[in-house]
Amino acid sequence: MKTINQYVPDSVSHPGTTLAEKLEELGMGPKEFAIRTSKPEKTITAILKGESSITPEMSVQFEKVLGIPAKFWLQRQLNYEEAVARLKRKEKLKQAEEWVDTFPYASMVKLGWIPKVTKKEERVEVMLGFFAISDHKSWNHFYYESQLKTRFRISLAHTKAPQAISAWLRQGDILASRINSATYSKSKFEKALPKVKSIMAAQPKDFFKQLQEICLEAGVKVVPTPTLPKAPISGSTRWLGDTPLIQLSGRYKRNDAFWFTFFHEAGHIILHGKKDIFLEKVDYDDKDEKKEKEADEFAAEWVFSKQEEEEVSKYPTLNAELVTKIAKKIKTHPAIIIGRFQHKGLIPYSLGRELFVSIDLTNS
Repeated sequence: MKTINQYVPDSVSHPGTTLAEKLEELGMGPKEFAIRTSKPEKTITAILKGESSITPEMSVQFEKVLGIPAKFWLQRQLNYEEAVARLKRKEKLKQAEEWVDTFPYASMVKLGWIPKVTKKEERVEVMLGFFAISDHKSWNHFYYESQLKTRFRISLAHTKAPQAISAWLRQGDILASRINSATYSKSKFEKALPKVKSIMAAQPKDFFKQLQEICLEAGVKVVPTPTLPKAPISGSTRWLGDTPLIQLSGRYKRNDAFWFTFFHEAGHIILHGKKDIFLEKVDYDDKDEKKEKEADEFAAEWVFSKQEEEEVSKYPTLNAELVTKIAKKIKTHPAIIIGRFQHKGLIPYSLGRELFVSIDLTNS
């Protein structure tokens, strides 16, 4: 026998209320009804008081005695239990109102990740749906405590903006679920990188679409996810089962930074195992600086190698025209060369600004 909450909301009555009305109409007391249905009197009394539920077995017995179809009693019980569950749910939503305020809700709406709603209770429902969780405690278990190690292997508890970071990562999961890829092949992915480099060098308008298609053929999903306030992530690499996912934000809105980040994430996939999750430009527990350095070196060799950098360094002076010619020769983009030398302080930031290509992944 199932015991349920004794609290009965004003708008929804327990089926025991209907049973009591019918027994009164028939002039039949609980004891007689109990005998006629072969049920203990205390069971019937508990139902009449709203302390116990009507089971399928009872509904059939009630049908014979009262002449009311079993389906009626089952539906009454189901409606009542659903109403009670929804009331409890409403209380949980109330408790989560402070939690939902910790997310950059307006920014997520602006990016089209979630719908715009005004009521706090509705915002809670939207955010729970976005994360595919039943309540805000589940968010804590998943992102704070990292209880599902096979799915999310790091805790965001000690990051500066765990809510914003979790929302950014979740959007990546959602986008990844919408696209299909071939089975991952390390050899195919390695062979695909020269094609990616050619896209980097040419920087066509549909560069992201081309990048995505090439990687999908090798079994790697690449999704665009613009940054959120307080979560300045450049990119992330993680595995969704046997499928690697590269999530890119285009944070600096420049093609040189974008391509370095992509090849950095590609390095994580090729060099490191499935058990790691990498967040770029974010401090978190268990961050492996050695692996980050390895990914940096991997990216540098692809976009503008140390050897190539040394050769270019031999030129006494650099200008936009010369850098463009050098970039064409070594099959990279001139912005990559300019960006590298600016970063190292070898040339002023005023030199070659016209060579950078603006990147905006908001509508990619």
